[in-house]
Amino acid sequence: MTFSTRTLWIGTYPHPGSDVPEGVWQVEVDVEQGAFVGGRLVATTPSPSFLALTAPVPPGGGTARTLYAVGETPEGTLSAFDVSADGTLRPLGPGIPTGGDSPCHVLARPGEVLVANYGDGVLTVAATESDGALTGSTRRYGHAGTGPDAERQEGPHAHFVADDGEGGVLVVDLGTDELRRHDPAAAEGAPPAVVATFPPGTGPRHLATLPGGHLVVVGELDPALFILAPAGDGRYDVVARYPVTFATAPDGGRSFPSHVEVTPDGARVVVGVRGADVLAVHAVEHGPDGAPPRLRHLADSPVGGTWPRHLAVLLPVSGEEPTHDLVVVANQQDDPLAAGDGPSSNLALLRVRRSDGLGEVLDVLALPAPACVVEA
Repeated sequence: MTFSTRTLWIGTYPHPGSDVPEGVWQVEVDVEQGAFVGGRLVATTPSPSFLALTAPVPPGGGTARTLYAVGETPEGTLSAFDVSADGTLRPLGPGIPTGGDSPCHVLARPGEVLVANYGDGVLTVAATESDGALTGSTRRYGHAGTGPDAERQEGPHAHFVADDGEGGVLVVDLGTDELRRHDPAAAEGAPPAVVATFPPGTGPRHLATLPGGHLVVVGELDPALFILAPAGDGRYDVVARYPVTFATAPDGGRSFPSHVEVTPDGARVVVGVRGADVLAVHAVEHGPDGAPPRLRHLADSPVGGTWPRHLAVLLPVSGEEPTHDLVVVANQQDDPLAAGDGPSSNLALLRVRRSDGLGEVLDVLALPAPACVVEA
């Protein structure tokens, strides 16, 4: 890898009609040329729809990095891979059951990996060895509740897990319209604390942290961004709601926001929107004297594909002050109007202007049902 090249790990779903095995891909991006460089399947594993990479190894010490992949099936699994210097992945033992249904998100922390199981709302905590391998020991923390959408909120659906900065974790629950906090050190089955409640039918999906400790949560069923302010007792108040996009889905269809990220400088919120198939960008405007920040919609830009399930804003080169951000989008589904026999699902590389949020597609790379983008 050269100074101008970034390495990405790509998780995927099964691709109907494809003879390519399910697995994890490695792709490189030439950030100077604005182009993808190759792409290879580096690990065959079932439905690795979300990935997590351990923190970078300090210079001159530590062990190699570890990549974790969920297996999003009804009998959910979690697998660990050693990342070699040449970019190959070596399995660190067999995958282990998560004890939950359809795991869809994973968070790696020192000594443990945390998994959100969408199907039944269970949070799984899996212990790890010093080399990153899974010990096989897990603890499970369930939840209960429903929401008003009978089809999507018939029970809890844990969709995202985040470090709360105090040893615990926050779980975004699409099924119960709640943000809950778990203590992974508590006894297995210990109930969570519900620390925020969203308007009924929100279907909260993913979250990101804004400067000053506020959170931004994207709703999937209500396509909006919600600002959460710390309430001082470990809870959060939902203090504002902003429409995610002003683009419309074709043929009167609905839009379903997917992943939300805050740019490295904290100045913009970037969201993938399925249905409308756009990248929505909002400016973060800071309120006076610690008041919650406001969001101002800047632009909706086509993503160069269909059903943008996940995205990553690439980190800028140290010392530079670029005028744009580079965003890689995982467009999961095939375009029904695309010609050819191969998959039209793809990765898209967008250059997004910082001034007005407008995005331009620089390159696309055909991949079977990409679902997750992680920068190495």
